[in-house]
Amino acid sequence: MTPLRAVKGMNDVLPDEVGRWQRVERVFARTVSLHGFREVRTPYVEPTALFVRAIGETTDVVEKEMYSFEHHDDSLTLRPEATAGAVRAYVEHGVQAREPVTRWWYAGPMFRAERPQRGRYRQFYQVGAEIFGDEGPGCDAELIDMLAGFLGELAVPGVEVLVNSLGGAEARARYRDALVEYLTPRAASLSAESQRRLQGNPLRILDSKDERDRTAVREAPTLDAFLDAGDKEHFEKLRSHLDALGTPYSVDTRLVRGLDYYSRTLFEIKGAHEKLGAGSTLVGGGRYDSLVADLGGPKVPAIGFAAGLERLLIASELQATARATDAVVLPIGAAAMSSALLLARDLRREGIRCEADTRGGSLKSQLRRANALGARVVLILGESELAEGMVQVKDLDAHTEERMVRAQVPRIVLDRLSAASRTIDSEPP
Repeated sequence: MTPLRAVKGMNDVLPDEVGRWQRVERVFARTVSLHGFREVRTPYVEPTALFVRAIGETTDVVEKEMYSFEHHDDSLTLRPEATAGAVRAYVEHGVQAREPVTRWWYAGPMFRAERPQRGRYRQFYQVGAEIFGDEGPGCDAELIDMLAGFLGELAVPGVEVLVNSLGGAEARARYRDALVEYLTPRAASLSAESQRRLQGNPLRILDSKDERDRTAVREAPTLDAFLDAGDKEHFEKLRSHLDALGTPYSVDTRLVRGLDYYSRTLFEIKGAHEKLGAGSTLVGGGRYDSLVADLGGPKVPAIGFAAGLERLLIASELQATARATDAVVLPIGAAAMSSALLLARDLRREGIRCEADTRGGSLKSQLRRANALGARVVLILGESELAEGMVQVKDLDAHTEERMVRAQVPRIVLDRLSAASRTIDSEPP
């Protein structure tokens, strides 16, 4: 029988790899918690209409990348991103009536039917956050500064912050018309994909990696020339706040995003260029001040971002601890098994990660496995230890061995294990 394999672009994450995932997730959770964000969890499946209305009917995501299906006369879609679901939840539960400013964060899988490549998969994982009720630009700057610090904690090399302003709907409409007017005589020189986008979503041509498109837009008008006075003031204040925070950044007047709901502040943060090449964007986000109203809610300003975990893991130099456990209890002989289980439970109640080797076998084989697990401490219970109420304790890091009174073992072992050897990172406050 042919063995079954995972769906292409939907990958297993095995225990040897999970440690790094957890470390990045913990650093993120701690970072956003320190900034006042609370976790929200929305469904993986949403009405298809939610993404069509929120993301835009002519975007690549809606046109080509969504996993949609019919169920009892409803069209449903596996979420390709999390902002639309967060806004839907915000509106549906009337959150704006209970709090003037809402800060949510999330983490979880997203789904897009695109060609799998390094750092981009059909089932991929994102962390992100949304702020509702603050029109910025102070919160925009704080958000960008927070993310630069987060990537610094992950030891990502070559972090580069890019900012731009898309302006409001009127400015974007004027710019769209100017861009179409500029590119229409040059349509034949564009890639086939950009020729298709020219009438439906021309701003996406600016984001094309095709060299033909890059050449065509080199002298194209830039959006900053179409911003109104309010848009310009908002952007200048954003820049002044970033300057005050000491957050390095560059203005990229051709920076756009692939989703229609963005307005005014737009940003990307890149890094680890040698590892990721052209796909070095690690975080993308911006302001979407009309989306809450577009999805049936009141007029509430908002800003958010998302970061792909797979890319963060490629970019980050941070390593997880090699320890799968801190202590292993080794029962020598069948008579010691129950006592070993009790000792392991007592250690866990003290917060010590512990495993009891219940397979039996020789002491040599059990010690070999304890070493493979990266355990720092091995606790041996044999016939003589049981008779005397003692435990033989081997510190594999310090290369020491001693016998201890059974009742004192959990507390003594806890005292000897440093916080770094017991946890990967502290939990968020």
